[in-house]
Amino acid sequence: MTVKQNTLKQEFTLCGKGLHTGKEATVTFKPASENTGYSLVRVDLEGRPVIPLIAKYVEMSERASCLVKDEIKIYTMEHAMAALYGCGIDNCIIELNTDEFPILDGSAKPFADAILKTGIQEQAADRRFFVVKEKIEFTCGQTKLTLLPDDTYNINLMVAYDSPYLRMQYATFTDGIDDFAKEIAPSRTFVFLREIEQLYTNNLIQGGDLDNAIVIADHSMSAEDIKRLAGLFKVDNIEVKEGILNNIQLYTENEPARHKLLDVIGDLSLCGRFIKGRVIAERPGHKANTSMAKMLYDAIQKAEKEDAYPDIDVNSEPLLDINKIRKLLPHRPPFLLVDKIFTVTGNAVIGCKNVTMNEPFFVGHFPEEPVMPGVLIVEAMSQCGGILVLNQVPDPENYSTYFMTIDRVKFRKKVVPGDTLIFKLRTLAPVKRNIVTMKGYAFVGKNLVCEGEFMAQVVKNKN
Repeated sequence: MTVKQNTLKQEFTLCGKGLHTGKEATVTFKPASENTGYSLVRVDLEGRPVIPLIAKYVEMSERASCLVKDEIKIYTMEHAMAALYGCGIDNCIIELNTDEFPILDGSAKPFADAILKTGIQEQAADRRFFVVKEKIEFTCGQTKLTLLPDDTYNINLMVAYDSPYLRMQYATFTDGIDDFAKEIAPSRTFVFLREIEQLYTNNLIQGGDLDNAIVIADHSMSAEDIKRLAGLFKVDNIEVKEGILNNIQLYTENEPARHKLLDVIGDLSLCGRFIKGRVIAERPGHKANTSMAKMLYDAIQKAEKEDAYPDIDVNSEPLLDINKIRKLLPHRPPFLLVDKIFTVTGNAVIGCKNVTMNEPFFVGHFPEEPVMPGVLIVEAMSQCGGILVLNQVPDPENYSTYFMTIDRVKFRKKVVPGDTLIFKLRTLAPVKRNIVTMKGYAFVGKNLVCEGEFMAQVVKNKN
């Protein structure tokens, strides 16, 4: 069962101050078309520059995620990103009038609540996933993030600090809107009391106060310290109860760990795809999270290159076996050159041809050194492309596809008995006047052996 992409039903706006800059910020979330992902528009700058919210533009920043494109910076987007991802939004345009998202209550709850209140609109395109196929690790000091193969997106997280009030905590997440909105989104950011003055000195948390952060006090304070900190927070007095400033009640015993998990979701969403895999996060932070997001982004770009080997298991059960293929294509042995179809989407198809010594063309091509003729590799690719087109016709048995042009064909390696040809084709433009153009690739193993462009006409059979 395929999962479809989602966007917002309508736009919504939130306002507040930035955690680090203290600037007043207005952010508006708008619906976006399929396959656009998340992008941010700086409406306060000339030309309204756009920054795609992807790991390609990550720059290391203390205590927050930061993206930089053409010297334009965006800070502290992780809570909003976590809300979009956790609520299942694939495509969204975000308009911001300053360089930092509003911190609001220090959690993702205001964003998630607004998304669910506004409503989610399902779209026609299939959701784009990054499927973890092998272990991926990032390690820095005591911080370690590990991704493992899994059928769903789930996270196991552990944090540990040198503090009597936060020695070790655990949190878990399993993909699902209700789980995220109720269990993860409300978890607020936190800071240790001992860090606050240093952060202020470094011009950070200028917008921080006791309404948008949990302040953990793990050492005694003198009357002078209390007075100075009260001045920083602009309050009359400061109290400490069970290690938390001003009697703030934690929503859950492990709220700090849940907030760290929220940050992981938001930061990893910068890879640009929904993830199918298990994340094991040990003492994570924004630097580690965004570094892992960069690794995933690079892996996705490599895998989704046009001439990249399609990520399929040739031994898996096909979408279409030979009997179903025979119902779509008019070809018959010995000229039926597609054995299996693994995937068919709106504009792409992946299939295969098992090449054996029993192929009739090997009798004369060549008797002493059997090589599959290049024209038949092209024919096999085109038959695979024909399935892509005919699969979209209500009565495919009444139609055939015919070559009009074959261009830019390149043969890179020979194909011999025992090889399995994997075909990957995609349409270059929507079908118009029954004319379709396609780009095709053929692989043996992960080696590209042939590529070319085709134009074909879809014609209704006379009888």
